[in-house]
Amino acid sequence: MLPADIGTRNEAIRESWLSFTETGRLDAIEAARMDPAIVRSWRRCVNRFNPLARPRVAPINAGALSSIMRAQLDLITVATPFIEDIHQFTEGSNYAILLADGAGCILLIGGDPKAVAQATALGFHQGTYWSENNAGTNALGLVLMEAMPTQVIGAEHYFDFLHQTVTAAAPIHDVHGRIIGLLGMAGALESPSFHTLGLVMSAARAIGNQFQANWYLEEVNQHLSQVNTILGAITEGVIVWNQEGEIHHVNEQAAHILQINPRNVLGRPLGDVLRLPPELTAAIETGSELHDVELSLQADGRDVRAVITLRPIYEAGPQPVSYVALLSPIEHVRQIAQQQYGAQTGLSIEDVQADSPGMRRVVRQARTAARGTAPVLIMGEGGAGKNRLARAIHNDGPRASKPFIDINCRAIPHELMVREILGAEQDTGTRGQPSKFELADGGTLLLDQIENLSLEIQAAVLHVIETQHVTRLGGSMPIPVDVRIIASTMANLEDLVAQGSFMPHLFYRFGVFRLDVPPLRERVEDIPLLAERFLTRQTTRDGRAVWIEDEAVRFLSRYPWPGNVRELESALERAMNQAREGIIRPSDLPEMVRNGRVLSGRHPLAQPVISVDEAERDAILRAGWACNGRVTEMAKTLGIGRSTLWRKMKQLDISPKTFKK
Repeated sequence: MLPADIGTRNEAIRESWLSFTETGRLDAIEAARMDPAIVRSWRRCVNRFNPLARPRVAPINAGALSSIMRAQLDLITVATPFIEDIHQFTEGSNYAILLADGAGCILLIGGDPKAVAQATALGFHQGTYWSENNAGTNALGLVLMEAMPTQVIGAEHYFDFLHQTVTAAAPIHDVHGRIIGLLGMAGALESPSFHTLGLVMSAARAIGNQFQANWYLEEVNQHLSQVNTILGAITEGVIVWNQEGEIHHVNEQAAHILQINPRNVLGRPLGDVLRLPPELTAAIETGSELHDVELSLQADGRDVRAVITLRPIYEAGPQPVSYVALLSPIEHVRQIAQQQYGAQTGLSIEDVQADSPGMRRVVRQARTAARGTAPVLIMGEGGAGKNRLARAIHNDGPRASKPFIDINCRAIPHELMVREILGAEQDTGTRGQPSKFELADGGTLLLDQIENLSLEIQAAVLHVIETQHVTRLGGSMPIPVDVRIIASTMANLEDLVAQGSFMPHLFYRFGVFRLDVPPLRERVEDIPLLAERFLTRQTTRDGRAVWIEDEAVRFLSRYPWPGNVRELESALERAMNQAREGIIRPSDLPEMVRNGRVLSGRHPLAQPVISVDEAERDAILRAGWACNGRVTEMAKTLGIGRSTLWRKMKQLDISPKTFKK
């Protein structure tokens, strides 16, 4: 949106522009009143262009333009109706509408003849490139540089000849999120439109959506012939029927599970082929979904037990047009669950970072625990890495190929927790559900934050540990299970035992292996290793390498980390997003980390003891970042003389250039 005082603002911006083009500098006040993207663009342009000259934006030759137009035919076809709609909406506003490709080459110019003529006079010709490299600061070029909708008003343009012009542009994205084109508008500053940027943003988004829809439609058409093959290849049975109940498709797996001939049932009513349980019938009647419900079907008088997922398919109306049911035999479901749980992570004890004595002791204890079968208790503050250690113990033990199931005892209400842990037999009102002990059979069950379990559930867990059997709610048959229990807690369980809120016999069961993970503030030696490992992991995930300066590591080592490893990783992830040139500097770290300040409301934490030189270095660095390296201000902030500050900076090998962004 254009500001109401556009003339006054343009004069002020032009004064800043004149100063900048002459000196190459903007003071803080001038920069603060401008869009940071504009400032960045000016700084990229200042040593490259003469702002008083006209840029070289001559159209490319006819052959090259023809080739580009053919290559962008899909974009042009999709965008043309939207350009016409914008023209109708903005008729008489003297704004030209511009369509460019992903490199900034103008493909189409629309709008009133007067507006098109004015834009053409400025150089907006078909076949001209309006990237920043060609035309300096302008909306089209900024979108390509910043990847976000932009409006450039008057003197914000780097070239003088555009100082009475407003340009606005927004990116058009393909299905993969890449910029495939630009939609822009250009008009005179004297005829402001207060909805220019909003128009191009909404239209660009609509063009991108249509382009993506066309892409998806093409993909569907290309793969439609493969659907039957895919349905036949998947391991689940698939049945499809319409809203009238007529069967449209039965894949081979469904035919095998139900023991029916698919050719004999196509077009027949579903109720004539299968006798459906009440739960499935009710879901069909209401258009509801079912997810992994254990049910019994009848086909030709035979009972078939399966896990069923039902999905209604909607198009334009409120009623489903068809239904898809997925069927899996019970035994297959359990096998798949075990495989999935057992392959959640490749973390091992060797991956646990430990340079500190306390953490090295924990690693030694973890190796011993991994070789055993007794229950394990892991204690420590929130975010200290208890869950990762539990997974590492599982992965380094003989149960590594079996499932690892994690239950957060705090996140699940008591009523649901009983059902989650013990499972439930199916009855007329509820669906059946296997217990977590059954799903973890042969593997490991992690009870995270075990102190939140009620005494009733603690007794049930103790019973399973002692008997190696679990009985589902509503059931009478004990089911044998072979599960190793690992528990984690932030509480002092001995105090809870004394208070009567934790069963002593369950606590004693964890007496063989107790691991106390120290908080991060007590293992400062591990921080560089943790930071390096996290950045390496992110590099692998994001495909870009990020490094951290030693000075930034020193700041990390001096912060008390009340949130432990979890907070450290969060701070590093934020710093990665701020980092320039793939290097994390102290200025990229969160302010509270640089200041060594813990948010109010947290308990006081011990700070590491440092030497006097380290303290002086730390104080000078903090003053440097606060004052942007201005030595006089730094000396005043620190309460020392300028010459004294220079001497100390020389002794500590600190340069003012360190603080320049």
